Amino acid sequence: MPKTETATLRPGSLSRASLLPSLSGLLREWLPRQRWFAGKGRPVTELALLSVAELHPNCLHILVRAGYPEPPATGAPGSAPAHDCYQLLLGIGESLSPRLSPAVLGRASEGPLAGLLVYDALQDRRSASLLLERLRRPGTVGALRFERDGRVTIPAGLAPRLLEAEQSNSSLVYGDAYILKVFRRVRPGVNPDLEVPWALARQGCTRVPVPVAWFRTSSPWGATLGVLQPFLHGAADGWTQALTALSSGQEFTAEAYELGQATAEVHLALAAAFPVESQDAAETRRLAAGMVGRLRDAIHAVPELLPYASGLRSAFTELAALDAPRPAQRIHGDLHLGQVLRAERQWRVIDFEGEPARPLPERRRPQSPVRDVAGMLRSFDYAAHARRPWRPEWALRCREAYCAGYAAEAGWDPWAVPELLRAYETDRAVYEVLYEARHRPDWLPVPMAAIARLAERPGLRRLTP
Repeated sequence: MPKTETATLRPGSLSRASLLPSLSGLLREWLPRQRWFAGKGRPVTELALLSVAELHPNCLHILVRAGYPEPPATGAPGSAPAHDCYQLLLGIGESLSPRLSPAVLGRASEGPLAGLLVYDALQDRRSASLLLERLRRPGTVGALRFERDGRVTIPAGLAPRLLEAEQSNSSLVYGDAYILKVFRRVRPGVNPDLEVPWALARQGCTRVPVPVAWFRTSSPWGATLGVLQPFLHGAADGWTQALTALSSGQEFTAEAYELGQATAEVHLALAAAFPVESQDAAETRRLAAGMVGRLRDAIHAVPELLPYASGLRSAFTELAALDAPRPAQRIHGDLHLGQVLRAERQWRVIDFEGEPARPLPERRRPQSPVRDVAGMLRSFDYAAHARRPWRPEWALRCREAYCAGYAAEAGWDPWAVPELLRAYETDRAVYEVLYEARHRPDWLPVPMAAIARLAERPGLRRLTP
């Protein structure tokens, strides 16, 4: 197999200003095609390199700010463009092996990289291996800081492989021993996927893999860029297990009950690790107003929601009318069957990043644990829709078993305040409609079925086709 022919970058060619002409045209074409690109359906109208570092010869680490017009749902014509920061590892070469052809951005036509091929270096085994070496040996590269838990020894020479599953980040598995999550969309501050597992480990919670190494940037602002954790080899995610049960006609209630217990155990540990606040009536009204605003924006983007608007809004009106204070704490923030793994007959919870589309301060804010419960209830509904014929009774039994398991461990029943659970489930379904419309239109009927149910205000335990 032909090897990659490398090129030697000229001294001084790594400045942000000099590199932009080489990369601008390639990135404008390549970024919108990536699964993790947030500006779906919008052209890249502005590009700026925020930082550049050479991880190893001919491999550049780049933070790039991409600007694009606001979508109609959240901004008026002529408003200031939205911006997002993305993390890229770009390889440079004269030519590439056929194996790397899917990774190619293109050949630069101007600037210091003129005539050279630019490619996604995370798909290059050599670059992925060298990235692990950086994590094994803490230090700095420009504004990048590589750190690790000094109590853990990370073996050398672990073979990397890039996971191909659809997700909002990129993940590398090293020798079936560790998994490195590389955050593609970068926000200032400590990422919850580093902060929360560490806090849970200090509480003795074994439901979450503990980070062993990570890297971050100190410029232009501090941000977590990647986290290395133990890889649970042989584990299956909850989504896969649920679909397997559905396909074979088996029940999933025992697993759902244990998953409810695991969720409650994590919530209890989070309540011990982070401050718990009291959510008063004024905060509840602000919460409901935010849900109303998200519904309004979603209706602008997905007109199919309009016939259900009044019924959906009633869920948030009932929430706003609640006046009893309720506890708010750190939660997972994006809990569903794809965020849990079952290994050695025990459920583990992963991916504490929260919803990447939401601002980092919002994801770190104390919230009702009912939000996580609602997310998992929606996930059972999704699984039941993924196999034909749809089996609403299967989802119903899973929902009830999950809440029963949660109540047994937590000491309180998620059904206790139905207005709260209905509002969170409705808010989640609205989010799902917007997500599917933008990313997976074929899946749009799944959340729309829930929208129709929730708008009619049936009992929360009842599901109708």
